[in-house]
Amino acid sequence: VQLQASGGGLVQAGGSLRLSCAASGRAVGSSGMGWFRQALGKEREFVAGISRDGSSTSYADSVKGRFTISRDNRRNTMYLQMKTLKPEDTAVYYCAADPEGYSGSVSDFYDYWGQGTQVTVSS
Repeated sequence: VQLQASGGGLVQAGGSLRLSCAASGRAVGSSGMGWFRQALGKEREFVAGISRDGSSTSYADSVKGRFTISRDNRRNTMYLQMKTLKPEDTAVYYCAADPEGYSGSVSDFYDYWGQGTQVTVSS
């Protein structure tokens, strides 16, 4: 599985962005997927996860009610709609996939990672 994240940029606090993660490879449709982020000088943290068919999602407490994860298996693409962005959301955002179907918060369980896309929220 190969992953390509895009959609990051500079936005003012309160604004919105939508990240995309284009996936390729034989196991894409059966992979659990997730978004993680890493702010400068901090550990990588879980943002959201989505099951193979999109029926199950999970979120970090810090983004619940503001971010929405989704996927379109026909287009082999996962999305992260981010609203009401805050300066503390500033980070490099990474998408990840696990062909075994894991979509939880433990980064070690994901086998494949995208290159990351920078999100910067100004106050």
